[in-house]
Amino acid sequence: METQEPFNPLNKKNLGFSVAEAMLQKAVEPLPPGSSFLGAGVYALYYIGDFPAYKAIAEKNKNNKFECPIYVGKAVPKGARKGGFGLDASPGKVLYNRLCEHADTIQHAQSLKLADFRCRYLTVDDIWIPLGESLLIEMFSPLWNKVLDGFGIHDPGGGRKGQKVSQWDTLHPGRSWATKLQPGGAQKEILERIANHLKSK
Repeated sequence: METQEPFNPLNKKNLGFSVAEAMLQKAVEPLPPGSSFLGAGVYALYYIGDFPAYKAIAEKNKNNKFECPIYVGKAVPKGARKGGFGLDASPGKVLYNRLCEHADTIQHAQSLKLADFRCRYLTVDDIWIPLGESLLIEMFSPLWNKVLDGFGIHDPGGGRKGQKVSQWDTLHPGRSWATKLQPGGAQKEILERIANHLKSK
């Protein structure tokens, strides 16, 4: 006789899915959102443009379908990366500011247009943010999370100028500080990896 494990709403995976599903119910907005807001949380970016390598992604997002995020991320309160979540402390505009940072990155990219991006986001209690992000990445395997690293990084600073430019900056040059880094991989190889990833989705 087959036995099924009883549903446990407090199972961490179920909790993560509840955060992910709540975000996916949110309306899609321009990137960045038109009005600032308070809170930390999770978000997804969607692409609808005509960059050839992203055609399969754009097709899934056009006509207001928005089925395939190109990137998923989180914005946590200050100090959270060091383990100090500061429960019940005000996170300020950390989620809104993160979306604005991404918009600025895209604006500097020579091969992308900010008008071709949209976003969904959800403010979340501090403790559930990493879990929600992990489940969203697991659900969608977003291209800029899984294959094309480097979109969400900041200027590495003077002490790390010996490092190589990211794959994202190799494919989408434009950030001024990235020009000071060592050359990264070949665009041809990056495009092949993108194509293979999208074929598997």
